[in-house]
Amino acid sequence: MNLKAYAKGNKLFRSYFKENKEALLALVSSGQSPKSLFIGCSDSRVIPDLMIQSDPGDLFVIRNVGNFVPPYKPDEDFHATASGIEYAVSILKIKEIIICGHTHCGACKSLYEDITDPSLIHTKKWLELGESAKTTAILSLGANAPKESLLRLTEKLSVMKQIENILTYPVVKKRFEDGDLSIHGWYYDIATGNIDYYDAQSYEFLPLTDLTKTR
Repeated sequence: MNLKAYAKGNKLFRSYFKENKEALLALVSSGQSPKSLFIGCSDSRVIPDLMIQSDPGDLFVIRNVGNFVPPYKPDEDFHATASGIEYAVSILKIKEIIICGHTHCGACKSLYEDITDPSLIHTKKWLELGESAKTTAILSLGANAPKESLLRLTEKLSVMKQIENILTYPVVKKRFEDGDLSIHGWYYDIATGNIDYYDAQSYEFLPLTDLTKTR
């Protein structure tokens, strides 16, 4: 996509802006107060606002390779994902956290490959955050299981591992235990548009759309 295409897209957006000017300007004057923190993959096929048709101001979004959450590490190094989590939970006082993995995730696939390119030093280190999901998937299905089965399970298990990691943040853990913060694990299928959510009672991922049905 070239600059002219981007310009055309912005022109269309400005029409949307005019039609929703009052609501959008309210976000300027009153500031943002998003309902949820969405932690998703940087994959260009994962588009949080489109996936759930949320409005501007609804989601505070953090995206990175693999939708990984590094464990809490109280030092003075640079921690982009961690600072986003702290800001969302401590300053914006969001009420729920959504950690969303997806099918055909390049990060999870890379866990099964040998990365030797020295220019990928940061990527190689970052992928360590997915190693436990890979190990558990192999232990569950066996090293000789079909590759696609291993990858799909790794992707789901990684979501659960990132939930474990985010609970190492003291402010997240406290608000969660106080019942003031909900944490959700989602799994997005890029081939169908479907989203599954992790159900703690059945220990499985179930269709998110089931929650719209009358019980």
